[in-house]
Amino acid sequence: MNKQNYAPGMRVVIRDAEWRIRRADDSGDGGHLLTCDGISELVRGKEGLFLTKLEQKVEILDPAKTNLVEDESANYQAAQLYIEGQLRQRVPTDSKVHFGHQAAMDSMPFQLDPTRMALAQPRQRILIADAVGLGKTLEAGILVSELIRRGRGKRILVLAVKSMLTQFQKEFWSRFAIPLTRLDSAGLQKVRNRIPTNHNPFHYFDKTIISIDTLKQDIEYRHHLENAW
Repeated sequence: MNKQNYAPGMRVVIRDAEWRIRRADDSGDGGHLLTCDGISELVRGKEGLFLTKLEQKVEILDPAKTNLVEDESANYQAAQLYIEGQLRQRVPTDSKVHFGHQAAMDSMPFQLDPTRMALAQPRQRILIADAVGLGKTLEAGILVSELIRRGRGKRILVLAVKSMLTQFQKEFWSRFAIPLTRLDSAGLQKVRNRIPTNHNPFHYFDKTIISIDTLKQDIEYRHHLENAW
């Protein structure tokens, strides 16, 4: 196979499915390791890693060969919906709050400040130390929503004291539609009954919440967590 240059944003057809290249790295065999996001129906929303040397065919879709299709809908509604959908999927690159404030809550201006401060940093790290009752859980949810919108929140781990687990789960789901799988002692035991022996339960869930007390009391769970994160 001839040496081919790949770049993020390219659309390719691999294994009869269309993908968009998110990242292209050189591999040790002289080819490339392509990190791709699925576009076609069967792979949409999924991530794929492909070694070009091992793939029988990697077809790059040339934008110049795109076939123009006339929109025959009334008032070009189909085209307008498509454009609006593309705009909604656009990933923000600034430090403004684009999504988190639309949660099921009456947000206050000060609750958006931690998110703006975090997004202005190269690496989003922040300590929220507001007084009791000012909505620290909501502020955390706003930041997490923005990170998810920017593609940086695929995996989420919430560590909280046991008395806060239910509140975090309820607030994140009912207000931000972020599902957190509870992996306390009882939850971990249920998960282990469904997965192979010696497998790490944290590899099976992208968004989890666990009690700090559980980690302190059980070294095995802490070991699983350290290997997963």
